[in-house]
Amino acid sequence: MHKLNPINALGGNAPQVDKIGQLTLTENNNLALASVSARLGNEKACHKHLKALIGDIPGPGRCQLSDPISGYWMSPDSWMIIAPHDTHEHLASDLKARFAETASITEQTDGWCCFDMCGETLERLIERLCNINIREMRSGDAYRTSIEHLSCFVLRCDPIDQVRIFGPRSSAGSLHHALVTIMKAIA
Repeated sequence: MHKLNPINALGGNAPQVDKIGQLTLTENNNLALASVSARLGNEKACHKHLKALIGDIPGPGRCQLSDPISGYWMSPDSWMIIAPHDTHEHLASDLKARFAETASITEQTDGWCCFDMCGETLERLIERLCNINIREMRSGDAYRTSIEHLSCFVLRCDPIDQVRIFGPRSSAGSLHHALVTIMKAIA
């Protein structure tokens, strides 16, 4: 049998951390992700399960930052659910059992990369990076935007000087390069 070792989105065995100027960028590889999409005619039942799971159901442009399971709105009646991978490795399977026929659940863990960014000059960086008004975002806001031609989600976290960026895992290197380039430019 093959002995395979998991690697991070950037190809390393440990998460990459970049500290440039007043900003810290951390590759976050300890997340389990699964999408939940309500099935036609089962929206209310799906919402009931979702509310029991994460609390308030996030609407457009919002995320529910709860512990240990969070979620953000992706499209009408569709959300991304996030949990620590160490304790929720089988998140998609667990959600399938919970939601049953009320929602379609799709494993997303290896489809996305995640970068956590914090620091005093965060707003300046985001203003150069994409077309969202970061100064008006409050904790719990989540926007879909384009970063270097990649469709990404930017979540404003708590504390307010932190954002979480989700992008396509297949383009993790390109997204990381864009983030580091702008970090260097404003350092």
